[in-house]
Amino acid sequence: MIRNLLSSLFLLVSIFIFGQSTQLKTGDLLFQKMNCGDLCEAIHAVTEGYDGNDFSHLGLVVIENDSVFIIEAAGNAVRKVTLEQFSKNTQTTMFIGRVKSKYKKLIPQVISFSNQQIGIPYDDDYLYDNGKYYCSELIYDAFLNAYGKPFFELQPMTFKQPNTNEFFSAWVDYYQKLKIEIPEGELGCNPGGISTSKKIKIVGKLN
Repeated sequence: MIRNLLSSLFLLVSIFIFGQSTQLKTGDLLFQKMNCGDLCEAIHAVTEGYDGNDFSHLGLVVIENDSVFIIEAAGNAVRKVTLEQFSKNTQTTMFIGRVKSKYKKLIPQVISFSNQQIGIPYDDDYLYDNGKYYCSELIYDAFLNAYGKPFFELQPMTFKQPNTNEFFSAWVDYYQKLKIEIPEGELGCNPGGISTSKKIKIVGKLN
């Protein structure tokens, strides 16, 4: 009985903290500005998100038995975490993206594909189609699989400071440690670009 009481109390606290999560639906995309130092700042500098916002991470919402989970490529691998865990990545408002009505039929397959990728290593190289996933790459492939053709767009990636020919020093150090060349110009995707897709609509915010 005490255990049930504590569980109920935890649920009520969670609902109070994440009250806005009631507007979330399975298949929504949750965009956030992560706190990851110079690398995130470099990403923000060269990518543009919805309404001028900076996004460096996103995840896929899955609601199971009234509990909200996020499938994300982060840490060491693709994983499923609670909304509370996902929210700890940032101290700023998150934005909720939802595919437009005519694409809702894709969601079950998007979820199925994403669940099957859990455990796939995180793509530290940020190279598309190399058997690993970074956050937006997972979302890109999930919708590609469901749609049968590209749903979102791949764009040439840049790791250079805007209006210069100089790489961000953070990226230089990063790729030197990986002992690979900076993949300048290679096709890729990013949270900001996905947030501006005409196939989705930003339907709300989550603090």
